[in-house]
Amino acid sequence: MKITYLGHSCFTVAVGGKHLLFDPFVSGNPLATNVRIEDIRCDYVLLTHAHSDHIADVETVMKVNPEAMIISIWEIYAYYSAKGYKAHPMNKGGWYTFDFGRVKMVDAVHSSSFPDGAYGGEAVGFVLDTAEGALYVAGDTALTTDMQLIPKICPPLKAAILPIGSNFTMDYCDAVLASDFLECNRIIGCHFDTFGFIRIDHEKAKAAFAEKGKHLHLPAIGETIEI
Repeated sequence: MKITYLGHSCFTVAVGGKHLLFDPFVSGNPLATNVRIEDIRCDYVLLTHAHSDHIADVETVMKVNPEAMIISIWEIYAYYSAKGYKAHPMNKGGWYTFDFGRVKMVDAVHSSSFPDGAYGGEAVGFVLDTAEGALYVAGDTALTTDMQLIPKICPPLKAAILPIGSNFTMDYCDAVLASDFLECNRIIGCHFDTFGFIRIDHEKAKAAFAEKGKHLHLPAIGETIEI
C-alpha cells in the first residue's frame, strides 16, 4: 500500500491495483502549488464530509477521471449523483466490498455542510480492509471514545491518518490518545499548517508521539509512504 500526501487532508492510496483519492482539496491550498489537480488519476474518490477544504476539487477530478466512483455518506452521494457523477452511497455501520478491498464508514465528531450551506450529512471516517493491510482515515474529527471500537471490529491497523492541527480537529496531544484507542502506533498526520489556525510545531508533535513509543509521520506534500 502506497500513500501519497497531496496537502491538507488530501491523499492518494494505491492498493490492490487501484488508486483511491481522499478529500480532494489542492487548487485552494497555498502550500500545494507544486501539485496539479488535473494530473491526478484515480479510480475512487472517498469524501469524509462536505466542507470546501475537502471537496473543492471533486468536480475537476471527476471530469478528468470520468470512470471514477465517489464513495461518501448518503447526502454527499445524492449531491454528486444528481450532477451525473458515478457514486456509491454508504452510512456508518457495516462493510461494503469493492474491487480493492472492504470499506467501513465510521463516526467522526465534526460538522458537515456544502459551501452553499446545504446539509452535507454527518462527517465520517473510513477503515479500509485490503489484502495489503488495514488503514484508518479519520477525516476531520475531535477525539472520541468511539475510536476504541475500531480495533474490536476491524482488522489490526497498519497505519492511521489522523488530523492533528487543533482548532477545528484534534491536536497532536489528543491524537496520541487516539492512537492508544486505535491500538496503532504508526500515525500519519494531516490537517495541519495549511491555514494560520492550524499551524503546528513539528518537533513538539513528533516528540509527543516518540515519548509514548509511537511514530508520527508528517509527510511533505508530494511524499509517498509505503506501509
